[in-house]
Amino acid sequence: MDSDLEMYRDSVRRFVQTEIAAHDEKWAKQQHVDRNLWNKAGELGILLADVPDEFGGSGGNFAHMAILFEELAYAGDRAFGAHVHAIAAHYILNQGTDAQKAKYLPLLASGEMIGAIAMSEPGAGSDLQGIRTRAVRDGDDYVISGSKIFISNGYLADLIVVVTKTDPEAGAKGISLIMVETKEAKGFKVGRILEKLGQKGQDTCELFFDEVRVPVENLLGGVEGKGFAHLMSELPYERLMLGIGAMASIERAIDLTVTYTKERKAFGKPLLEMQNTRFKLADAKAQAVMARAFVDECIQRMIDDELDTVTASIVKLNLSELECTIIDECLQFFGGYGYMLEYPITQMYADARVQRIYGGASEIMKEIIARSL
Repeated sequence: MDSDLEMYRDSVRRFVQTEIAAHDEKWAKQQHVDRNLWNKAGELGILLADVPDEFGGSGGNFAHMAILFEELAYAGDRAFGAHVHAIAAHYILNQGTDAQKAKYLPLLASGEMIGAIAMSEPGAGSDLQGIRTRAVRDGDDYVISGSKIFISNGYLADLIVVVTKTDPEAGAKGISLIMVETKEAKGFKVGRILEKLGQKGQDTCELFFDEVRVPVENLLGGVEGKGFAHLMSELPYERLMLGIGAMASIERAIDLTVTYTKERKAFGKPLLEMQNTRFKLADAKAQAVMARAFVDECIQRMIDDELDTVTASIVKLNLSELECTIIDECLQFFGGYGYMLEYPITQMYADARVQRIYGGASEIMKEIIARSL
């Protein structure tokens, strides 16, 4: 952090408090954020803060995005899909052709387009080689058929990076990423917004592709069979992002619990004066401080373009598991109130559970790490 980044954090925090946190109940009921939030975020320049100016971004680095991810978590927001939006944009920035970058990145940076990524299918989650969605070349088009599930931003998305099979016989080398513009795309259908345990305000949908025609120039990078390699190269960005959100949630949970246990009395004295409370929270604090040092190191590695897949998997595994553990420990101190949704710690508990699943389940992270031994 430096003075410029501190000023940026102040700006982002004000935006999050006034434009996002103030509407969380409304968005949870309607199961998606308002469309104009994306335009407001684009005007402020926070959607693609680490994308170069020449492509409509703010010309910053990953530190700016880390600040956004932290501030959203500090505010308890799990509705605004800026995370997935940024990931989709980075697939285009790092893997796309010059024409694809020039066409789509400015629209994503301004919020005129909302981005999403369609990987998971009813029969294939972490095992991306098991996907069945097909893209068949027909003249100057690809014809896409299949379905996707658990797609964040799926309800509002204007541009979806779809993981498809262009050569079903080639295994991982037969996977390609194709960008689908959803407006007026014949054969494209958005299913209902799925009911989830937590993250109620984040639109998560099933998507259907019934012979959807897409121009061949929408093949990411312009070469078939590169999709799996594209996915592997961009996953560290996603996994660090999830680690950052988990870290901020851990810090928030501890702060909320310390405040509550100072005020809540049992047997004539504040909970925080009881040894069990003090020792449990001391342990949580110690783990959080250690985790923060590692997360900050990973942020610096990302800024320096040195974050490798194994390290990103370690930060995602450790922080998502620690987030669930500490929030569970903290919730216990709230007693019966910890089971009431009017208390932020309760919503955090429900929201956190999926962190160990999406972006690569904990078991997949362990497998990746184990291969490095």
